Amino acid sequence: MEDLWAISGIDLHLELAGPGKARSLEAALRAAIRDARLAPGTRIPSSRTLAADLGLSRNTVAAVFDLLVAEGWLQAKTGAGTWVSARPGPAAAAAAEAPPASLPRFDLRGGVPNPGLFPRQNWSSAMRRVITDSVASDFGYSHPQGVPALRSALADYLARTRGTRSSAESVLVAPGFGDLLAIACRALVAAGARRVAVEEYGHDVHRRIIEAAGLRVAPVAVDADGIVVTDLQSADADAVLVTPAHQFPTGVPLAAHRRRELVQWAERSGALVLEDDYDGEFRFDRRSIGALQALAPQQVLYLGTASKSLAPALGLAWGIVPERMLAALLEQRELAGSRSDGITQLTLAEFMRSTAYDRHLRRVRSAYRLRREAVEAACESLSSECRISGLPAGLHCLLELPRCADEEAISSRALELGVLFHGLSSYLPREWQSNRGPAMVIGYGAPPDHRFDDAISAALRAVTDVLGSP
Repeated sequence: MEDLWAISGIDLHLELAGPGKARSLEAALRAAIRDARLAPGTRIPSSRTLAADLGLSRNTVAAVFDLLVAEGWLQAKTGAGTWVSARPGPAAAAAAEAPPASLPRFDLRGGVPNPGLFPRQNWSSAMRRVITDSVASDFGYSHPQGVPALRSALADYLARTRGTRSSAESVLVAPGFGDLLAIACRALVAAGARRVAVEEYGHDVHRRIIEAAGLRVAPVAVDADGIVVTDLQSADADAVLVTPAHQFPTGVPLAAHRRRELVQWAERSGALVLEDDYDGEFRFDRRSIGALQALAPQQVLYLGTASKSLAPALGLAWGIVPERMLAALLEQRELAGSRSDGITQLTLAEFMRSTAYDRHLRRVRSAYRLRREAVEAACESLSSECRISGLPAGLHCLLELPRCADEEAISSRALELGVLFHGLSSYLPREWQSNRGPAMVIGYGAPPDHRFDDAISAALRAVTDVLGSP
């Protein structure tokens, strides 16, 4: 019968060198604790287990433990085990002497959700059902295109709520939006593409992902109707990345006539439209704007994510892929070697099938709508030259400022007050000049409920400190 101690012990790597087994073990344990390889509170294997692992007698190990307990390196309690004492080594002492880094208390970056709204109980219930009902094969390597149950649930959900035209066979699941964008760009490069157009305002990391794939980025102007489609011709682009439902971060939707123009441009040129539908579920004033993909399923690669609707930590995103591109994206998926775990995918499928996802979205949509209204009310105290703009939707809005305002000065003052608060111009490509007036992007999603008012007050104080009182 297998020794119970041998199978229940804790693994510990120790290098024994020099004469004398006891002294060698003493030195190895002291060095591991002093160098912080064994942190305070780490449980040490039992003397029986460690003796078996190191080929020593149990009496030798027990004697070393007794000595190190007496010296204060270890703590022991009869019947409960042995732990590393809170005895700081040189590294810990140096860290204790160093002044703590100044970290922002509040995150008001655009598009960052509130992790406190994650539906813990409903999600854990769905995961328990999945684990209980799953067959053995569900715990193996998941399909590179995504678990069939989730692809089917996504196809049904997106058709019902976003108006997409798709089937489970066209859905591709990935660990995140950035991963999907990267494999799409690499597939474009493999097909001979050279340049991708982007909206002039947007995430810098998205532009860097495109460039890292080997493509050139061509910024295109954005106005009150969204991306200026007529500028795409001069951009000489093979694809374009757009946020048509709620342009990030200006907050404008792509106008109906621009949608038609964009689709017509893609059909004429054979270009691909990458539709980033990052927060399409969060429209507060009326029914949400449908997905652009429905107008041209073979020209539009639709990209969605659970990061805003559920939580970034889930690491789930999805695409509805034109039939002509699916094989190329799957090849890039295989070369990338990354995929979302199957149990999380099955849990989301169960969450959607049980309508828990719809109920959750209604709840968080209401919470974010109230936050948007609170921001608008708070900004009424500012100068009459300041105003909130952008569609009543999503997790952010724009605070437009007087022409003389300095966005960088406001951001710096906000950081002094403990707030991450960025100006609109920070979303432009490097050395790209804006034709718009100064504005601050207020992301109202991230702060916890009990600190939300404090976060907004601190941000607006930064504005008034720089601009002066109204």
